[in-house]
Order: sequence, then C-alpha cells, then structure tokens
Amino acid sequence: MKAKLYTYLSVLFLLLLSVSNGYAQDVQVKGTVYDETGQPLPGTTILVKGTTRGTTSDLDGKYSISTPANGTLTFSFIGYNPMEIVVGNQTVIDINLTPDIDDLDEVVVVGYGTAKKSQLTGAISSVGAKEILELPIKDARQALQGRAAGVDVTSPGSKPGASPQVRIRGRRSFSGSNEPLYVMDGIPISGGIDDVNPQDIVSMEVLKDASATAIYGSRGSNGVILITTKRGNVGKTVVSLDAYYGINKSLGRIDVFNGPEFAEYKRESRRTSGEYPDGPATPEADNKLFEPIELDGIATGRTTDYPAGLMQNGSIQSYQLGISGGSDKTTFYVSSNYFKDEGVIINQDYSRYTFRANIDHKITKNIKFGTSTLVSYSERNGENFNPLGGALAENPLGKPYDEDGNLIFLPTLDGLRTNPFAEIVPGAQSDLTKNYRIFNSIFAQWDILPGLSYRLVFGPDFTISRNGRFTGSQTNSRRGGAATGSVDDRFSFNYTLENIVTYNKTFKENHNLNITALQSIQEDKFEQSAISVLGIPAESQLYHRLGDASQINGAATNLVEWSLMSFMGRVNYDFKNKYLFTATLRADGSSRFGANNRFAYFPSVAVGWNIHSESFMSNSSLIDQLKLRASYGSIGNQAISPYQTQALLGRTSYAFDNSAAFGYGPGTIGNPDLRWETSTTLNLGLDFALWKSRVFGSLEYYITNTTDLLAPQPLPNSIGFGGFTTNVGETQNRGIELTLSTLNIEKGGFTWTSDIVFTKNIEEIISLPNGDDISAGRFIGQPLTIFYDLKKIGIWQTDETDEAKAFGSKPGEIKIEDFNGDGVINSLDRQFLGSAVPNFAIGFTNRFSYKGFDLSFFLYGRFGYMLRSQFHTGNNTLAGRYNNLDIDYWTPDNPTNAYPRPNVNQESAKYASSMEYFDGTFIKVRNINFGYNFSPEAAKKIGMSNLRVYTSIQQPFIFANYRSEHKGIDPEVYLDGEQGVGSGAVNANVSPAVTSFTFGINAKF
Repeated sequence: MKAKLYTYLSVLFLLLLSVSNGYAQDVQVKGTVYDETGQPLPGTTILVKGTTRGTTSDLDGKYSISTPANGTLTFSFIGYNPMEIVVGNQTVIDINLTPDIDDLDEVVVVGYGTAKKSQLTGAISSVGAKEILELPIKDARQALQGRAAGVDVTSPGSKPGASPQVRIRGRRSFSGSNEPLYVMDGIPISGGIDDVNPQDIVSMEVLKDASATAIYGSRGSNGVILITTKRGNVGKTVVSLDAYYGINKSLGRIDVFNGPEFAEYKRESRRTSGEYPDGPATPEADNKLFEPIELDGIATGRTTDYPAGLMQNGSIQSYQLGISGGSDKTTFYVSSNYFKDEGVIINQDYSRYTFRANIDHKITKNIKFGTSTLVSYSERNGENFNPLGGALAENPLGKPYDEDGNLIFLPTLDGLRTNPFAEIVPGAQSDLTKNYRIFNSIFAQWDILPGLSYRLVFGPDFTISRNGRFTGSQTNSRRGGAATGSVDDRFSFNYTLENIVTYNKTFKENHNLNITALQSIQEDKFEQSAISVLGIPAESQLYHRLGDASQINGAATNLVEWSLMSFMGRVNYDFKNKYLFTATLRADGSSRFGANNRFAYFPSVAVGWNIHSESFMSNSSLIDQLKLRASYGSIGNQAISPYQTQALLGRTSYAFDNSAAFGYGPGTIGNPDLRWETSTTLNLGLDFALWKSRVFGSLEYYITNTTDLLAPQPLPNSIGFGGFTTNVGETQNRGIELTLSTLNIEKGGFTWTSDIVFTKNIEEIISLPNGDDISAGRFIGQPLTIFYDLKKIGIWQTDETDEAKAFGSKPGEIKIEDFNGDGVINSLDRQFLGSAVPNFAIGFTNRFSYKGFDLSFFLYGRFGYMLRSQFHTGNNTLAGRYNNLDIDYWTPDNPTNAYPRPNVNQESAKYASSMEYFDGTFIKVRNINFGYNFSPEAAKKIGMSNLRVYTSIQQPFIFANYRSEHKGIDPEVYLDGEQGVGSGAVNANVSPAVTSFTFGINAKF
C-alpha cells in the first residue's frame, strides 16, 4: 500500500511541477515594432530563438506571441538590422529597428519568382514604395526617372494625362516599339499602366540584361518592369487614408513681343523692303502701315496678352482609402482612389477613379488561390487641344473684347487669325477621352511535394475607350464654317494564360537548385470604329448626334488580332551561396510572322561570384560584400504589326464603262521570310558594400548588338509599290551604370543618406544594307535618330556684304557654315548637329531625418543632348504679320549674331530650320519633401494609430541654357516621336513646365 501511495503522490507531484513549470516558463508577450522614425513596421518577423514558434507584426506594427520566460525573441525585417531581446519578466516589449544600409540581402521580385539580391546574376534595379510615394504623380513610371540606373524616363511639359516615355538601355529597333514590357502581379500588360494607381504599388523591379529579361523572351526585348501591388497581412483590419492637394503654377512661359515691341518689329520688317523709312517711327509712316485697330493700340499703349488669357493656376489632388487585414487563411487589401490633375492651360485636365481588390486564400495546407483586380475609369480633356500655339502668333495690338465685354471674333483685319479666346468659350471646343478598364491577375497554386509546386495564372485585360471631338463654327480652324465632329470607339481584350512548375531543393546543405518551367499563351484582340462629320445643325449637340450632320467625311472600322505561344526553362544553381549559375532558354512563336520563321529561340547564361564569402576576405575591414556577375544571352523583338508579312489588298478607283468605280488590288508586298530582330547582350556587373555597409551599390557595363532589324525599304515607283519590309542592318548600345547609396551621418537621432544614380548609354547604327540612308535619316556610326541639317554660325554683318553676296545672301540674314567648302550653300552642306540621346544622366537624392521630422530632395539632370525647338521656327517667322518670339533680331543699329532681320518679303527667315537646334542640357530640382511623423501616443489621442503630415514642392527650379538664354520652356524631350511630338522636339502640343505645391496626410486607424 505504501508503495502504491508513494507512486500516486509522485505522479501527482510531477503533474503539479509540470503545471507550475508551464506557468513559470510560458508567458504572453505583446508589443509594437517601429522603424527608425517611430513609424509602425508591419510584416516584421518575431521568432522565439531556437524554436519554430513565431509570428509577424500587423499593419500597425503590433504583435503577440507566447514564449518561455527565459526565452529570447528575435525581430527581423528586410532592410533592417535584426534585434534580439531577452524576455525575462517583460510582458510588453516595444522596439525600434534600425535600417541596415546594406541591402544586398533584400528580397526582390524577378521573373516568375523572388530572389535575394546577393543571389542575383542578372542586372536588376529596384524602386520601392518610398521612392514612389515621395512624388505626387499620376503615373508610376515617373518615379523611375533618376532612381533606376539605365532607365531613361522623359515627361515633357505638363499636359494632364500625357504618359512618360521609358527607354531601358537605349533604343534598338527602327520601326518596332522600343517600349519595355510591363508585368503587373505576374501578368504581362499590353495596354500600358496609365490606369494603375501608383499608391497601390509596393515595388518596381527593372530587368535590364539578357539573363534577367530572357525569361520573358520577345516581350522583354526592350527590358522588363515588374510591378508588385500591395497585399494584405495577417492581423486586425487596418484602415488607411492618404490624401494630398496641390496648386500647379506655370514655371515660366514662352516670351513673345508685347504691343510696342510688335509695332517696332513690324516697322523693321518694312524697313528691310524699303516700305518704311529708316530712323525713328513717325505718325505719318505708321498711318500707312498699321490698320486702325493697331493704331488705336499704339496710341493707347494696349498690349493684349493672349497666352496669359488661356492659362490658369491648375491643381493636383489625390484621395486614397485602403482597407487591409486577414486571418491565417485569408488576407485582403482593398483600395479606392480618386486622382485629378487640372492643367495650367484651360480645358486641359485628367481625372481617374480606381478600385483595387487583392485577395489571397488558403484552401488547404498545400493549395491556395488569389486574385488581383483593378477597375479603372478615367476622363481626359484636351488630349488633342492646345490653343497656346495660336495665341503666341496673335497680334498683341488687337482688341479681343468690345466696350460691352463681348468677344470680338476677328481682333484685327487678318482673316486667318481669329481671337484665341474664342477657343475656350464653353461649347466651342470639346475633346474628351473616356477610358474604362478591368485588369485581373488570377492564380491558383498547388504545393505538390516539398520544394515542388505548380502555379496556374490567368490574366484577362479589358479596355474600352471613346474619344469625342467637336470643333464649333466660331473657332480658328473653322473660321465661321460648319461645325465638325467625330467619335472614335475602341475595344481591346487581351489575356495571358500561364502554367508554371517550380522545383527547389538543397542537396547536402551546400548545393541549392531552383528549376522553373513555363508554358504561356497570350492573345490580343483590338476593334475600332470611327466616324467624322461636317455640318452639325445644333452646336449644343457636340458629337452626340452625328447622324444629324449634313455630310459624312469618313467612316471606318478595324479588327486586329495577334497571339503568342511560349515555352521557357530556367535553372538557378549556387554552391555555398558563393558560386552562382543561371541558364534560361525561351521559345516564342508569334502569329505576326510567316510560317517560315514563326518560332525563335532565345538562350542566356549568367554566373556570379560572392567574393566576400571566401575565407581570404573574412578579415577585411573595408569590404563587407563584393560580388562579380557576368551574363550573355539573346532576346527577340517582333517589331512588326500584325499581318505585315502578308500581301494585303487595298481599295482603288478606276473607270468602268466611263463610270467611276471602286475595286481592290494588291496594296502591299508580303514577305513570309521576315525574321525576328535579335538583341544579344554581354553584361558585366559588380555589387559592393564598404565600411560596414555605409557605402554600397553596383556598377554595370553592357554591350548590346541588335541584328536583323525590321524596316521598310524603298522600291522604284514604276513597280507600283512604295516599298516593302525586310530584315536590314544592325544597331548597338553600350554603356555604364552606377548606383551608389551612402549613410553619411547617423548620430544623436539624426540620419542623412544619399542615393546617386548615373547612366551613360551610347547608341549607334552599326550597319545598313546600302550605306547611309539619308531619306530615312539613318547614318552609320550615329544614333537611331539624328539632327542632320545646315549649321547656323551667325548673322551676316554689314562689313561682310561682299562675302554674303557670294553665298546668295545679304547682311542681316543667317550665316550658314559652308561645310564642304565649295562656295555654295545647299543640301550638301548639311551635317550632324546632334541627337536627343544624352551623353549621360544623373539622379541625386538626399534624405534627412531627425526624431519625427524628415526632409528629402531629389535632383535630376540630362547632359549633352540636343533638342529641336519648333517654337523657334513656327513662332519665329520674322515676316511682320504674326507675333513673334521676343528675340534679339538683327538691325543695322543692333548687329547681333543671334537672329536675322525681320523681312516682310520672306514668309519665314532664310535657312529658318537652322534656328531651332539647342543644347538641351538641364538640371531639375524634381522634388523637395518635408514631413512630420506624430508619435504613436499623439496619434492615438486623436483616434489614429499612425499619422504623418507633409508638404512638398515639385519642380521648383529648372537650370538650363535653353531657358535662361533662349527663352525656351521645358528642355525635357521625348527620345522617340510620340503623342503628337516629334523625336527630340518641343512644340505647341507640349504644355509649359509647372511647379506644384502640395500638402498631404498619411493616416491609419
């Protein structure tokens, strides 16, 4: 009995001891994780050291975890130094993580997966949410400018709704698009990203070399930009509000003559021809030259500033509401945004409404699915409307309104110049584009075995757009004639279906293998219908009842379809995380090509060496991380439109039995042997971190040769065809890129960091089938587009009368360089003046923080390129009829070398085109941002968990010789012709540069 009693007591004692130990060892710890500025840090991993027990912080940075009392908690977050805290008797642990300036172990998105930067073998640049949200922008592409090495982003002027142009490592193709591929949440986008709300984006990765882009094959021939949008986190539901409002003000304007200056300029144009006496102006001579309304303007000192009357202070505003949260099985992120940009020119604005729902759900332990859905609606006013060019030419001595305030349609007797203010009368002009879009990325993933997974991705993309255009009778283009109207309806449907198998395995702890296999189908269908009419009976109808018009000018419909089938395999291997290897093979088949060359194959290989992991580097006090990379591979470009390989019919007219008739005959020459353009790239890279990672970055060198370029070739007119498309020529891009980040000061709560991005690309045509093609503007050894023209070297002066006469000119006219020295100025004296391709570009960002305050400013510059200022020809005719740029023109008493003498007998100045080329070099202060982060305690007092208020100034300064000396506006120009603006050109379609003053708030509840 005693033995049994002892046994029972022993068991009871052990049970009690176990329970007491359980209570002693297991405690519930909660707290909040903050970053270096005191802001909550969501997604932080909290682990009990030595165990698999862990959790993550929610969107407010809060966490709760069960841990032994003598345990140690480890806190880790990408981009921050990990921290360990011994629990002891603490039940609440709040910590602040400090940033790790070394970001080489940051996880970034790559094609069909993710990877640590230390394991990358390809050339990839990243731009995160911090950089994106620093700028109040409509389009996320604007955030890449000066932030991603090798990426040339241009946004000329300020026209609301205009899209930035992006070129990655230069241009390759003559006739094909040089636009990169955009991939959002795993789905390639064919309709652009104008509808995407930048505030929904977590990061953008730019894939630049063949190793990084080959996985996307032909679609990635011009580089790839991967866009990752926000997703939900496990934790309580968090509501966020992000809003800002700003004022847009014109940053300078095009300077034209005022009233007295115009009068004197008109007199001088007649002195040249002997129609006005030399010397000071006299009333008698003026009475013979000027019409009564002009004489009235001279007498009263009237100056009508027409450009100013078309301009206003615009505004920019954005309001975003987001809701996120989730459980262990389901997470969600839902947002809604309203954005509006009202331009500085009246009747130019852009507004956009977006809704996003990103949902992820675990069906079982091994099966999950999710969706990313974007619904967008936008309206753009004034896409094809800009009255500024006409206003610049209007006579400032004219009278725009009568004594009763009524608009005078013809301010002067010049019947070709109507009142510019008539263009903005309500109902006189309407140019409205409406765009509806639904974009989805739907996936399902099955983790079949440890390391083996299958992922199905389906991405339908619907876009419906309509442009309505109306031009009333009382406008300059109609001048009292019948009103015109048009409607252009477009519908596009694109879908991508991908099957992806991924295998990850580690062998013997040192060998890491990743294999990705892909099968993909993409199809696109585009439909269009358009009609234009003349003679709308009631102008209030605008373009809504075109059937009532008296005449149909044109009607057309169109259907374009294409498809792409692809197969891809990629192998990533590394040994001890030191020696890295990547090999990719992609096969693309395009419906755009004929049966002879429908499929093409694009291989790439890359290696990397993490030198810092070697034993001989273990004691280095200078180098913390050092990696060498090399890659070589080929990618293709379709570069032709659908049906371009086929012989197509065209409508023709002929006489049938002495009656007019229509028929059809061969319209184009087919070429089933067209081949893919192929770009082969060698890339050498160096990633580094120095001085305890206070300095880190990467250096790249690359050379890309593109062969089998697709371009039209001329044929003799006697054949009956103007030309045909074939594979011709070769281009090359080579360059250097540097990305450098530094931690300058970190002391006493004050932090100063800097980011520098340097890009240099040399673009060159290597070969052409028949040598230089002057008619197409293509020259071996030059960029794809070049300014090839006569060169102005001054103005002929009075003491050069005889020399000027020998060249067929006279004093006061433009002096052209006799390039070939034959004593004659003609087309043979044209020479290479320059190109819109910059020698190099630099982005420079500085960020400062002190306790709750933060300040940042961003500078961007493009250096060593030329622009074509079409204002300096179109509004610089010097004929004395229209108003002119306020220039320093030549007279006998003002022997300048800047601009020629006005001359009424010349419709435009002799050799006028030579006046429009200028150095476009500029430095812009892109953004200055100042903010304050309230402490969590202060935020809680007003019902918030997080609160930041800020103010910013966008583009307060532009430093450029084009502005300061030549009275230009924005020297930033498109590299390729686009959106109504030619390559490297500044014209009336570009709105003036603006400065924006914004005030904003970021709050979470």
